[in-house]
Amino acid sequence: MCGIVGYIGSGNVYDILIKGLHRLEYRGYDSAGIALVNDAGKLAVYKAKGKVHNLEEYCNDKPKEEAVAGIAHTRWATHGEPSDHNAHPHYSEDGNLALVHNGTIENYQLLKDALIEQGCTFKSETDTEVLVQLIEYIKVKNDCSLLDAVRKALHEVVGAYAIAVLEKDNPDTIIAARKSSPLVVGIGDGEFLLASDATPIVEYTKDVVYLKDEEIAILQRGKPIQLVTLENEKAEIDVKKLELSISQLEKGGFPHFMLKEIFEQPKTLLDCIRGRVIDNGKKVMVNGVIDNKLKFIRAKRIVIVACGTSWHAALIGKYLLQDMCKIPVAVEYASEFRYSRPVLDNNDVVIAISQSGETADTLAAVKIARKMGAFVYGISNVVGSSIPRETDSGTYIHVGPEIGVASTKAFTGQVMVLTMLALSVAQLRGTMTDKEITEIAREILTIPEKVDNILKTLNEKVKNMSLIYTYARNFLYLGRGYSYPVALEGALKLKEISYVHAEGYPAAEMKHGPIALIDEEMPSVIIAPKDHLYDKIVNNVQQVKARGGSIIAVVTEGDDLISQIADHVLEVPKVSECLTPIITSIPLQLISYYIAINKGKNVDMPRNLAKSVTVE
Repeated sequence: MCGIVGYIGSGNVYDILIKGLHRLEYRGYDSAGIALVNDAGKLAVYKAKGKVHNLEEYCNDKPKEEAVAGIAHTRWATHGEPSDHNAHPHYSEDGNLALVHNGTIENYQLLKDALIEQGCTFKSETDTEVLVQLIEYIKVKNDCSLLDAVRKALHEVVGAYAIAVLEKDNPDTIIAARKSSPLVVGIGDGEFLLASDATPIVEYTKDVVYLKDEEIAILQRGKPIQLVTLENEKAEIDVKKLELSISQLEKGGFPHFMLKEIFEQPKTLLDCIRGRVIDNGKKVMVNGVIDNKLKFIRAKRIVIVACGTSWHAALIGKYLLQDMCKIPVAVEYASEFRYSRPVLDNNDVVIAISQSGETADTLAAVKIARKMGAFVYGISNVVGSSIPRETDSGTYIHVGPEIGVASTKAFTGQVMVLTMLALSVAQLRGTMTDKEITEIAREILTIPEKVDNILKTLNEKVKNMSLIYTYARNFLYLGRGYSYPVALEGALKLKEISYVHAEGYPAAEMKHGPIALIDEEMPSVIIAPKDHLYDKIVNNVQQVKARGGSIIAVVTEGDDLISQIADHVLEVPKVSECLTPIITSIPLQLISYYIAINKGKNVDMPRNLAKSVTVE
């Protein structure tokens, strides 16, 4: 959610931090701030409600050129309303320290009350100011170093954090630490960069260190990076190479990242498939499955945990795994799973899905599942993120950085990985014949080209059609079988970026309540490919039409029945039933994009949303 950037070195500190904040805008935020320190020991904090450009305007006439180190932040409000005084960084009471923080300090009120008793006063409603005041109090009372004060303070904290601290009297050092919230250090030529993800770093270095839980980084000018634990024990420094490139973080001629990422899907799906469907489709090789084949062969049950769009992919995964592998599958919201007193043992496989690999609820579910003895398998997009590190094994979807808050290419990448995972498990368990597996695997190889054709043939059609529906206030999305989760995902996309109320339903459930809503002002989007439930969905289309509802239907090419009933038909290529979710989701992404554009919405950064939900 919130974004952290830090820099210490000989470069222009202010410019590097501001550029880094812009790189992190996709995460979602409502205020921004920056702290700069110079060699003379002057520590200045500037912050502003709203976007990063508001902060830049505020800083126009402020001294900043002499800075030698700095930290910056984009805040997504949790404790206290979006405002200048609640924005980060926060000062300690005497102005000696400045701190930025991602995460949530759960026991902040207890700590705050104790500090007030000791004479501390507070200027904000945030949990973050409590932490910086606590560090300063410990430092003064114990006459200790900033590092020791940070260690002692974090021992008192309950909750999640990624922090970076500057000290006025020690401008050559930034102290950073993390627990359950991501933080990565970039190692440059005589400089260090710090960020909540790698996007602000890639322009300057490819060498990074991902901090582990309860690790503290000491970043000093002219010295190598140091890592210690909260117990002050030396930690291993594991330098990784970034796989990002600057071109992946730019719009590439598209007006928005979301549209760029929709159109990237032919390539990202190809990258997702590459090396996993081999020998012209005769074999599906998902290494995480092959390396742990006994876990999947002996599994009595699979539980999939996820949130949001990833949860919709998980529902599709349930259909895939049950159909192909003949194993019972449960799908849980990670946010509910962690509090539902789950029953797991070593015969269970838990699959955790998260685009960012940092989703707080999903990460918590992973830790619970491992503690209970289950084998935990992660599906993520971000190399080096927390979920891949915390799980026993897993698979990356390899779709590249997704900047638009509303997920598109990550969703289809997740579904593709789940499809290949199901085929790979089916091979091991012998629940499908070689011929059945080869037929689907060979068809998988054609999916990128088919998605490319959909985008070429439907983009302008959807763009024009969306003008008719721009002012609709409600939408109903309907589907059956594999198309039901697609309906949920289509409705979510419309809600996220156009702020239009939309609901996804299993089409058979329509008559159990939602049919009461249907009239000439309530459009229905019906996902109706030619599958074994086609005749059933035709009945639902007719029921909507009989009540005067307007219908947008996603159908298989050549459909000559629904096309006579629906007001608008979007044709997609015929594919095997298990592959339809990837194909049918593409026109729904375009519908949500163009309706939002027509309504003048910020599709890349919708209000109140964050790309990576790193707080509960």
